[in-house]
Amino acid sequence: MRIIVDTNIVFSALLNSNSRIGRLLLDSRDKFQFYSCKYLQKEIHRHINKIRRYSGLNNDNLSELIALVESRIFFIEEELLPATIITEAKEWVAGVDFDDFAFVAIAIHLDAWLWTGDKKLMIGLRQKGYHRIVSTTDLWNMQEV
Repeated sequence: MRIIVDTNIVFSALLNSNSRIGRLLLDSRDKFQFYSCKYLQKEIHRHINKIRRYSGLNNDNLSELIALVESRIFFIEEELLPATIITEAKEWVAGVDFDDFAFVAIAIHLDAWLWTGDKKLMIGLRQKGYHRIVSTTDLWNMQEV
């Protein structure tokens, strides 16, 4: 199953790799293929000090964890997606959370599910009729089967 992970999912895994989110990202390769946009990597490095502070990890351990998490995700250059897909994704996120259009675009392009913990995004997309969203609980239950 193809799963698009957004920033809050990856940040959650980095803050607590033993959480359900962390375990899903790190231990369920046989069930899920994780994808995201290259912008996510920039976000990780832009917020590295905050992640380090809240995770309690030292530089070496955090660097190792970031490398491990990133190794579980196939990153796609959002600029390479077809313009029609980008336009459609921007329409879905308009008035919801424009910054997340790349995640939605990749989900549309790959016919995948968007995994997000962003309640505003989930609710907004569902209200607009976009239902290819999956929760952490849903994934956890699927991987246990």
